[in-house]
This record gives sequence, C-alpha cells and structure tokens, in this order.
Amino acid sequence: MVDLFLDRVLVKNNKDQDELDTEREIVMRLQNRILMLFFASAACESCQQFAPTLADFFKRLTDESYVDRSAQLVLLYISLDESEEQQESFLKELPKRCLFLAYEDPYRRELEAMFNVEELPTVVVLRPDCSILIGNAVEEILELGTDCYRNWQEASELIDRSFMISDDFEQKSMRSFTDPVRRLKYKVEDERKKKKKEKRKNRGWGRGGDNDAEAEKDGGGAPF
Repeated sequence: MVDLFLDRVLVKNNKDQDELDTEREIVMRLQNRILMLFFASAACESCQQFAPTLADFFKRLTDESYVDRSAQLVLLYISLDESEEQQESFLKELPKRCLFLAYEDPYRRELEAMFNVEELPTVVVLRPDCSILIGNAVEEILELGTDCYRNWQEASELIDRSFMISDDFEQKSMRSFTDPVRRLKYKVEDERKKKKKEKRKNRGWGRGGDNDAEAEKDGGGAPF
C-alpha cells in the first residue's frame, strides 16, 4: 500500500491541512494498515447521503473516545469533484483524521482508472500489501457497520501493534526499504566466502575428507 503513495503528498483533513510529504511520514502513517480509498463527489447526492455514515464508521473505529486503541485503519478521500470549492465543502463532512489528495494532484484520476471506479460512492478497501480486499465496501459498511472491520482485519492478517513498542514498529516499517540492499550485500558476501573456500581446497587446506574417501575405497569403513 505504501508504494502507491511514496512519491505523493497526502494532506491531513485538519484545520491547517498539514502535509505528509516525506517517505518516513508516509510509511509511518500507512504501513501495516488497512486503507479505505473513498471515491466521491460533492455533486453526487448518494455521496452526500453516505458521507455521514462513513464518517461515523471511521470515528467509532479510530477515535479514542469510542475505542481504547485506534484501529489500524486509514481513510483517504479521492475527490472526483468538479472544483476545489466542492472538494473543500465535502471535506467538512469527513473526519479530521482522514487524508486526501490535493485537488490539483492528477493522481486522483489515475487512481480512479487504476481501481476501475464506475459508480459513486465507492470505497475500495486495500490490504497492507496493496492487494484489493473489497472492490466497493459501501453496501457492507451500510449493512454491518463497524463489525465488518473485524472481517477485514482477519483477511488482511495485520500485525497487531499492541505487542510492539513504537520504536520496534518504526524499525520494522522502515526495514522493508533496506531489505533489497541487505539481501544483495549478503549475497555478495556469500559469494566471496565460497571463492575463498575453493582457493583453500586448491591449495590443499582442509582436505581431511579426502583421506576418508580413500579409506573407503581400500575397504575401510563399515564391516558389512
């Protein structure tokens, strides 16, 4: 999921509309979380009707006034509004903790095509590995409410952060970006060790095993 937005700027739906524009900020906000991509428009009457339900759904799972620990869930509004004014108006209906893409960001339309959005509203639910869990969860949210999150959580096999201190989780989150480099490093070191071992054999070092093989040819070893 993180890879979808590493080169993008995500905006918080708070008063100052703070931006998440560094790799570290994006990783810490999205890593090991279920992501809901909410495609909607202020001009869509169905979107207007669904927005309060979605806002309540998200708040009941992430607001500490409702739960002891926030769910590993992120809501990202993908505006298909016809103007920036419409987008700003619609954002007022959404939770302060949700994120959105700036109106001038063309990636909004790329995501619309990427996930084949054909109707509004649409809530695409993504696993942490970017695979699609549900193509459109609108009906499920309307019918099951917050109970559907438990199903998403089990299907996504989330790592429970309650068993990890924050520093450990941060290191685990950032590790994925260095894994390919480390694997290459170990592969090179293994090749060097292998070549050194072959050189020692050619020089006659560590060849005790050859004597054992000759003994077997001469009839040594097992008596039966």
